[in-house]
Amino acid sequence: MSAAAELEQGWVDRDLALELPELALFSLVVDAAPGRSSRGMRERLRLLSDRFHGARAVALRREPVPAAYRAFFRQVGMDPDAERTPVEAAAIKRLMEGGFAPTNSVDDALLLAVVETGVPVWALDDERLDGPIGLRPARPGERMGEGEYAHDAPPGRIVVADARAPVALLFGLIAQSHVPSKRTRRMRLFSVQVAGVPPIHVEEALWLCAEALEDG
Repeated sequence: MSAAAELEQGWVDRDLALELPELALFSLVVDAAPGRSSRGMRERLRLLSDRFHGARAVALRREPVPAAYRAFFRQVGMDPDAERTPVEAAAIKRLMEGGFAPTNSVDDALLLAVVETGVPVWALDDERLDGPIGLRPARPGERMGEGEYAHDAPPGRIVVADARAPVALLFGLIAQSHVPSKRTRRMRLFSVQVAGVPPIHVEEALWLCAEALEDG
């Protein structure tokens, strides 16, 4: 991992911070380009599949970190049984497909981080961002992303935003204009801490993802 890399804490809208005082966003920049899954990553996912069996998936929601994200979903009006938390979505996919199938270097690193730690991580094209990212409610009429693929952000929904506009729905879609692409050379990984999730778990997830991308 680059010695210059360091975790950054994002801003949180004042009213949102008063309502959800333990909500925090952390990010980390990694110099890496999206690409094919490496042989090493494919092997890591195979071993992870062997360890993450059916019984673990069934009991997952009772573990402290996954349970904290489920509680947060309910707190902000999301139903975790209808719109699954990231780690539960990964567990269901593992059961349905019989393993963690490699796809590409970015998605594989994100998958590795959430399954190993229970903490979700997302990736943005850092060069597309305008200033630091943070959390705030979407405003009426706002568009998420740029260009022909921009779409409306539901008013009041918590979004990840830069100085210009929302770039992702919290626990939802990334704006297509900010998804890492073949032109990306630097990514910003980000994760969200909620009540009941110790900061060390969030840090571990980000560093694990960043190291997997650099090794890939």
